[in-house]
Amino acid sequence: MNVGRLLRRERGAANDPSAVQIRWMIRRDLPDVMAIETASFEYTWTEDDFLRCLRQRNCIGMVAERGTEIVGFMVYELHRTRLHVLNFAVHPVSRRTGVGRHLVGKLVYKLCSHRRHKITLAVREGNTPAHLFFRAQRFAAAKVLRNYYADSGEDAYQMEFRPTERDWAAFGGPPTNRLAVYG
Repeated sequence: MNVGRLLRRERGAANDPSAVQIRWMIRRDLPDVMAIETASFEYTWTEDDFLRCLRQRNCIGMVAERGTEIVGFMVYELHRTRLHVLNFAVHPVSRRTGVGRHLVGKLVYKLCSHRRHKITLAVREGNTPAHLFFRAQRFAAAKVLRNYYADSGEDAYQMEFRPTERDWAAFGGPPTNRLAVYG
């Protein structure tokens, strides 16, 4: 994934009604987000789960729109050195059309522009399509999280994305440690 090219393509396609636009999630988006959630997962978040999460200071929700239709979403937490994805889904009808790639591109932009070092997320062991998608986006399995999901007792794989020099270059360079030494 060439993040710079993806962002240029997004900016150039701003007037194209078939283009995907990523924006902040607002409360009136929840019915569409819930429809995508229930179409995507066996064990779903409730509307209260979304609201409780989004009320936290470090939690961000974003939606992907094609025209006026919401076709995907993500919810992630901001931590000091990383972003952690809590929920990520694309409507089944819009899968394999670049929506998920655009959402990941936005995460990489946030990661690099906010000087964080990695993106983490957990994927159910049995969710092979998600494993394949995130691997194609340069995420790697870092460890197995035993009995991670309380609803089923299923294990999860923690997956991580770490930007390359090319990613950092698109956003002005990697973070630097700024230490002041006084004599």
